[in-house]
Amino acid sequence: MNPNLPATYPRRILLAVTGLSPQIVTETLHALAIGNDTPFIPTEIHLITTAEGADRARLALLSDRLGWFHRLRRDYALPEIAFDVDHIHILRAPSGALMHDIRSPADNLVCADFITEKVRELSADPDAALHVSIAGGRKTMGFFLGYALSLFGRPQDRLSHVLVSEPFENTWDFFYPTPYENIIETSGKKLVDARDARLSLAEIPFVSLRHGLPTALLDGSARFEETVGAARAALGPAHLELDLRARSVRAAGREFRLPPAELAMLAVFARRAAAGGDALPAPNKEIPDPAWAQRYLNELRTIVGPMGDTSSAEHALRGGMDGSYFSSRLSKLRSRLQRELGPVAGPYLIEDGKRKPHRYRLGLPAEAITLVHSDASLS
Repeated sequence: MNPNLPATYPRRILLAVTGLSPQIVTETLHALAIGNDTPFIPTEIHLITTAEGADRARLALLSDRLGWFHRLRRDYALPEIAFDVDHIHILRAPSGALMHDIRSPADNLVCADFITEKVRELSADPDAALHVSIAGGRKTMGFFLGYALSLFGRPQDRLSHVLVSEPFENTWDFFYPTPYENIIETSGKKLVDARDARLSLAEIPFVSLRHGLPTALLDGSARFEETVGAARAALGPAHLELDLRARSVRAAGREFRLPPAELAMLAVFARRAAAGGDALPAPNKEIPDPAWAQRYLNELRTIVGPMGDTSSAEHALRGGMDGSYFSSRLSKLRSRLQRELGPVAGPYLIEDGKRKPHRYRLGLPAEAITLVHSDASLS
C-alpha cells in the first residue's frame, strides 16, 4: 500500500454528506472511477445526511425504478461496491429522534459530533483509504466533514469537491454522464444530452492534525469540541493542572484521572518544578531512601484525604523507597500519560537528564504548573 496511491489500499471508502441532492454520490463516483487519470474505485460508500436526505438517496440511488447508483455500475462495468440503506447514516437529535434539518446551534453541535465520530471510526482502519466529498449537504455539514478529516486524516486520505459543467449543475434528472444518449430537461427547461456533461474533481489539500491527538481520542469515541480542543492544545504551550483531591489532570487540552499511586509520583515532580526546585536523583537500588518515601507519601496522603487508606504504601515504604519501587511507579505514570496524551505527552513526562547519574525532573516552567487542593510541602 502506497499513501501516495490511495487506490492501492484494499479498503477504499467514499464518504459524503448529502442533503436534497443525492446526485453528489454518483457524480463523485463517476469522477473518481471513470473520469480520473488514476482511478479510485471505492469498495464501499457511506453517506451522512438528514432523514429527508436519506429518503431521497434511497429512492434515487438504490430503488428498483430509478436506482442511479446501480445504473452507473452497470453502464461502466464497475465491480461490486458495498452501498445500501445500512450505509446511509442519518443524523439524530440527543433524544434519538431522526433529524430532518440542521437549523439551531444545538443541531449544529449534534451534526459536528456525528460527523467527527464517523470520520474517526472510518479512519481507524490502517488498511483503508478514505476519500471525503464535501460537495453536498448544508454548508455547515461540508465544513464539519472537512474539519474532521483535518483532525483524523492520514497520508492516504483525500478531500474533494466535484464540479459539474453547465447546464447540468442543479438539474434533478442529471446523475452522471452516461455512455449513451440520455436526453434530460435542465432547471432552465432546456433539453440536453447527459453524455455531454463534464465532471471534474477539485482535490482540496488539508493539514493533518492527527499526530497531535491523544491515543484515547483516536481509539475511543470522539466529540467535535473535545477533539478540536486537543488539537489546539497540541499546537499551543504546555500547561499542567493537578487537582489532587479530584485525582484529575488537565494537560494538552485533555482532562483525565490518574490512580493515586501514579498521581502522587507526578505531584512530587510537579510541586518541585512549581517551586523552582532542583532535579532529584532516584533512590538507590539497594538502600531504601527515607526522604523519597516521605515526599511520595505526603502527596499520597493529600490525594486520598484523611479518610483514605494508605496502609499498603506505608507498609511498603516503612524503611524508605528503593529504586525498584521508584522505577515501577515512574514507568506506570509514563504509560498512563502516553495513553491519555499520545504524541503530545512529551512535555508532561518526567525527564531523567539523559546522562548518568540520572537526575529526574518535570521540565515544565513553574508558571506552567497549577496544583489544586494541595497542602503537601516541598521536600
